[in-house]
Amino acid sequence: MSDPTPPEHRGLTGFLARGPLWRLTVYAIAVAFCTYFCMYAFRKPFDAAKFYVTDANGSVVREPVFGPDGNPKTEKQTAADGTETEVQKTNPVALKYLGTRLDLKTMCVIAQVIGYCLSKYLGTKICSETPANRRAHLLVGLILFAEGALLLFANLPPALKPLAMLLNGLPLGMVWGLCVRYLEGRRASEVMVAGLSCSYIVAGAATRDIARDIVMGAWGVSESWMPVATGLLFLGPFVLAVLLLDRLPPPSAADVALRSERVTMDRRQRRAFLAHFGIGFGMLLVAYLFLTALRDFRDHYGAEIFDALGLGSKRAIFTRTELWAMFGVIVAVAVLNLVANHRRALIAVYGVIVGGFALIGGATVAFQAGAISGYWWMAAVGLGMYLAYVPFGAVLFERMMAASRFNGTAVFAIQLADGVGYTGSVLVQLYRDLAAGQFNRLEFFVPYAIVASTVGVLLMTASGVLVVRTAARGHVPQGGAAT
Repeated sequence: MSDPTPPEHRGLTGFLARGPLWRLTVYAIAVAFCTYFCMYAFRKPFDAAKFYVTDANGSVVREPVFGPDGNPKTEKQTAADGTETEVQKTNPVALKYLGTRLDLKTMCVIAQVIGYCLSKYLGTKICSETPANRRAHLLVGLILFAEGALLLFANLPPALKPLAMLLNGLPLGMVWGLCVRYLEGRRASEVMVAGLSCSYIVAGAATRDIARDIVMGAWGVSESWMPVATGLLFLGPFVLAVLLLDRLPPPSAADVALRSERVTMDRRQRRAFLAHFGIGFGMLLVAYLFLTALRDFRDHYGAEIFDALGLGSKRAIFTRTELWAMFGVIVAVAVLNLVANHRRALIAVYGVIVGGFALIGGATVAFQAGAISGYWWMAAVGLGMYLAYVPFGAVLFERMMAASRFNGTAVFAIQLADGVGYTGSVLVQLYRDLAAGQFNRLEFFVPYAIVASTVGVLLMTASGVLVVRTAARGHVPQGGAAT
């Protein structure tokens, strides 16, 4: 079925507005996916670097590992002929930041996450208030700023590299919100945003593989210059994708009738949203904090975790692991989109999120018991993590707005949740280096996955009960009746 097209819609925009819904949906998914996929080339390739201490020959320096009793730890090593021997366990020595206990990589990661986190908080205002005719210019400007920061990273001494990563993260946190602004408030919003979400499931892995296997491995680019070089590869495609994304027509009259009008939100409206959903929304934010910290730790230190699992040399290991998550999320969100009733859809969304949290814990317990291999554990954790993570941005807040008939933009809730989530990411990484530095990344990640799983299941179950009840009552504006 086609929607009537206002006279001002011409060219590609008019072609999309006049056509069937499926055409608009496929186009929106494709251009939004490409836009956000390319953004990750300016954020994630840095994670492929390890910043280990090397000797005069360029070999990584390793140190022996000792247990709590002071005795050296051992591990099995398989020779070429298949025989196994016990050898002393060693860990690579990480470069430290200015003689502190913090790794240089940790400082750079934390700096980038702080910038990204600040960007999310800024985005609660900027993304929810930016008019449609300025979104494309803002998107391109943000990416150029981020690439300039990576150029600084390549040239600055180690002591100042975290500053460059702070500047790199500062603009990137708003790209997601601006992309969602193009897609929300439509009859097919869940499918569109789910397609957008699939980009970050595979983009982080793909851009890290490109940075490690091609830019550093095949081209011989150093760890310092690798991030800016990888970004340059994707700059042109990003600009093209943004130009195509900007050709999307605004939501039609049928979209507005079904999903409520999506308008810019001022401070009063943002406060009204928080007051309306109250404690249930607060529980949701805390659960998201633990989940984002888990996802971020796995992303930033995936190279070290795969090394500890003995999988570090496997080609395209990041991408191959995340493909399972991408396909699982596509199926889950597609099913959720079939639920027309917004209240029932909210219940279903919470069920998927709780199930994702449970899968993280179950897979980790199975890995500890030796029931599954390291590869399948990482794949299962990734699937559970993204089953819980993607619905926050793709479905949950969209359905909350639609069920309550709240006139505003879901981007406000998305940006706020992301800001809280990345705050948790910083805290967890600081805790690991300062309070649990005796454990390598894998040894720290395993128990934290169980903690995050437990907290997530409990909080999201309670939040679901409260938020579904609140949304069912509808939004009562000041001095008016429920809408």
